Amino acid sequence: MKYLSLLFDEAHLAEIVATSSFPFLIILILFCIFILSKGADWMIDGAVAMAFKTGVSQIAIGATIISLGTTTPEAFVSVFAAWMGNPDLALGNGVGSIIVDTGLIFGLTCLIAATPANKFILNRTGWVQVGSATLLVSISLISFISTSGQPVLSRWVGVSFLLLLVMYILATIRWSKEAAALDSNQNAGMSYSACPLWKCWLQIFIGLALVITGARILIPSASELAMRLGVPNDVIAATMVALGTSLPELITAISAVRKGHPEITVGNIVGADVLNCLFVIGASASVSPLVIPANFFIFHFPVMLLILYSFRFFIFLNKDGIFRRWQGGWLVMIYFFYIIFQYAR
Repeated sequence: MKYLSLLFDEAHLAEIVATSSFPFLIILILFCIFILSKGADWMIDGAVAMAFKTGVSQIAIGATIISLGTTTPEAFVSVFAAWMGNPDLALGNGVGSIIVDTGLIFGLTCLIAATPANKFILNRTGWVQVGSATLLVSISLISFISTSGQPVLSRWVGVSFLLLLVMYILATIRWSKEAAALDSNQNAGMSYSACPLWKCWLQIFIGLALVITGARILIPSASELAMRLGVPNDVIAATMVALGTSLPELITAISAVRKGHPEITVGNIVGADVLNCLFVIGASASVSPLVIPANFFIFHFPVMLLILYSFRFFIFLNKDGIFRRWQGGWLVMIYFFYIIFQYAR
């Protein structure tokens, strides 16, 4: 019970983190990232097995169930950050995760494997991906222009994003049925069908518990580390924390490529970007208004849009439905310049 109290007693948790040594904080952060990744991995396994048992198509799984599972760490990290008074960490994690997912993870996938540009996914969720990010930046710019003080994403913005999320989920349910009709044989021979339903639920709930625990401890640890290093919270969020919570997407991408199904990665990345914007940032803003630091307008937002619109341009170029390796190289290059510039700054 003493250890469980740490999850609910904010003052006690903050005291432990503040008195911890620098090496211990590093170990604690890495351990929390491991818990987040492992928890999300179990949750994905359970959700995917359940999806196969109900006949949902592989095409839709990447953009819906898998992306929902892999985005859960970002959601909990960001909501807890907003709740605990670190809104820049919440916003930075959401935006940074989009940059990591599309720039680094999808870019690496294109570099190591021939990645199909599935028209079913990209002509639907792909436009939602770019549109939701553009909407986020547009609302932020309006707040910057119309507010005399520091611009914020208000609670009404967060609630509006969550309502859009509900519409998106309802749309993906319909799209998944269409995809299943188009690809009726996609589940043939899959071992997931042997998983009993109770085991699917157990994996989902245990994974969710690990994600909540890891996120609850990661936030104060990352904030304390940022303060000691003299690095702004949004930089920590958009690099180390964002990369750490995006490990499920990276693991999923590696597994999908190894098994010869890189198309799952495409759906996963596109779906995760939508959820990072509408779910992660929307839920965080609903909990507490998110202050938008000035460097988001001159750095984080432009990089995010450059990566996403590059992705859309590549879809237009690839008439044969295959992403090129140089396109993956371009996305990875943007990501590494993004990281280098932040720490040089």
